[in-house]
Amino acid sequence: MYAIIKTGGKQYKVAANDVIKVEKIAAQAGDTVKLEEVLMVAGDGAPKVGAPLVKGASVTAEVLEQAKGDKVIVFKKKRRHNYRRKNGHRQNLTVLRIKDINA
Repeated sequence: MYAIIKTGGKQYKVAANDVIKVEKIAAQAGDTVKLEEVLMVAGDGAPKVGAPLVKGASVTAEVLEQAKGDKVIVFKKKRRHNYRRKNGHRQNLTVLRIKDINA
């Protein structure tokens, strides 16, 4: 059984015991999080597709850690104008382990 969930403006395909990295969620390591925005549930029989969400469906996940993503270098340049700007960015992430999918 798997589900398509939406969190942080992105969509993820998840199944039980999957480990995913999502944009930061306000929770501590070891907490349990319930994700309500389920777009589709499939696996047992015909898939249930929401319009836009599947009613009564949720995904339960455990927060493993709060982490930071890889550094992304942002470099801007305008030729012949002596304009150069270098900047770095590391996105805050939450690592989740999917416990259960409730259809």
